[in-house]
Amino acid sequence: MVRIDPGPRDFAALNEVVRKGSRIANESLDDDDHLNEIIPKPWGLEYRIYVDDFIDVWNLRIDEGESTSMHVHPRKLTYLLCLAGQGVTSTLTGDVPVGAGSLLRIGGGAFHASRSIGPGPLWLVEVEAPRNKFDLIRLRDNYDRQGTAYEQDHAAAPELPARPVSYLPQARLRDGSPCGSYSFSIRAGADVFYRRLEQDLFHVPLGLTGVVTGDVDILAPAQGDTRRPALDQYYLSLARA
Repeated sequence: MVRIDPGPRDFAALNEVVRKGSRIANESLDDDDHLNEIIPKPWGLEYRIYVDDFIDVWNLRIDEGESTSMHVHPRKLTYLLCLAGQGVTSTLTGDVPVGAGSLLRIGGGAFHASRSIGPGPLWLVEVEAPRNKFDLIRLRDNYDRQGTAYEQDHAAAPELPARPVSYLPQARLRDGSPCGSYSFSIRAGADVFYRRLEQDLFHVPLGLTGVVTGDVDILAPAQGDTRRPALDQYYLSLARA
């Protein structure tokens, strides 16, 4: 795992954009229903895989040659998990190569941008804690969105609805990707441990410990990670379909 923490250049840039009027908003946990649909982006698209009152997980498709804005989440911790493709995640001080199996931890306040270098799209999963999709400030952008808030435009995905999870409070899950290449499921830690599947890519713990401590202990079996999952905890499993 690569750890990206904010430094002096991040603090200076954040102070400057806030001084110029950039603000962050707060997501309504009971409204903002468009966040449960497909969100078109000038660089591709993104959609919510899983959400509850504390953690938010999104799948991003960044098309070849395209890039997200250089942006920051001042209030939340972000993990970037690469499912497929090749790319680069840039900070204000350097670049980090990204490929299948890569795992980046991006601390709150650290500016970053991700770009697909091809061939084909870059598929990322973004794990955000605590949940607040509107915790976003754009510093620079190839599509003139600098200083703008998170998008309101959305497209319905009736074939892949985000459905309630009856045994997890306030949780919703989308079972698969629109491209059909990835499946998403919730599994008990005991099932993850005793029934290891060849198609498993990542397991994201859904307990509150990582939200409170600021360290989400994500397992990466596709990269030879043999750590034992917590048997009494649920995991969001990301797998090849």
